Amino acid sequence: MPAVTVDNPLTLPRVTTPDPAVTSARPVLTVATAPEGFEGEGFPVRRAFAKINQKYLDPFIMMDQMGEVDYAAGEPKGTPWHPHRGFETVTYIIDGTFIHRDSHGGGGTITDGDTQWMTAGSGLLHIETPPESLVRSGGLFHGLQLWVNLPASDKMITPKYQDIRGGSVKLLSTEDGGALLRVIAGELDGHQGPGTTFTPITMIHASVSPGAQITLPWRADFNALAYGLAGNGSAGTEHRPFHRGQAVVFGDGDSITIRADEKQDSRDNNFEVVLLGGLPIREPVAHYGPFVMNSHRELQQAMEDFQAGRLGTIPADGH
Repeated sequence: MPAVTVDNPLTLPRVTTPDPAVTSARPVLTVATAPEGFEGEGFPVRRAFAKINQKYLDPFIMMDQMGEVDYAAGEPKGTPWHPHRGFETVTYIIDGTFIHRDSHGGGGTITDGDTQWMTAGSGLLHIETPPESLVRSGGLFHGLQLWVNLPASDKMITPKYQDIRGGSVKLLSTEDGGALLRVIAGELDGHQGPGTTFTPITMIHASVSPGAQITLPWRADFNALAYGLAGNGSAGTEHRPFHRGQAVVFGDGDSITIRADEKQDSRDNNFEVVLLGGLPIREPVAHYGPFVMNSHRELQQAMEDFQAGRLGTIPADGH
């Protein structure tokens, strides 16, 4: 973990550490452990934000950590065809391979650091499956799927698909080279990631070396969340412990701090963390299954449209 990396982070552009004399460190409000379950045809997930109040998540709806699991031959699983409306799905593959297909013509194969950004908008059907080669051989699979809400004004836009190759992700380092930062979407210290978003957000995958600490500038009008993908460390200047499978909610301020413990238990010996922030939409959220709207009436309409075939049709080959 993961494929997109460099041998020497000090060769990368560096993020300036905020001056504590003129910035306000965000305190840790809570640390929540993600419950485990199964999704689709039975692949294991951790519901990263299931125990966090929605007021701290806005504009995010949910996030699943898929795996990390080392499949035996014949075990890899995906999801059947299913609908979405009213939000965006962001699928980030750290290890392994996944194939996406949707009724609006989007799709492709993502692997080892790639991201698929699907704006469901007015609605579509899609399917996510492992390739036949992975099913036959088995192998390591690990990824994330994040749901980003759309404001009411954008919920019924035409669906859109972004194929973000791992090589296009903006790679940065901290001043001392203690962390590799992958900016997938949004901006960090003037550096822009490749993903384009309707709702302003920042999404970063940080690999923090054992014993290293990172303090990053963070937009004061964004919320701030961290999630441990692998390893263990702490959050905030108060060094609140958290580890793989735990989410951190930060309070107000304009910088965030993450520290990796000296001893790690992840495959590559780093503390792997996803950092998320976004501009809150502050609108009513009505969420049921694959639909995220603003009212129960809109949810009912989405279901009626799906049942009537107005969200798209499964291609004739069914794959």
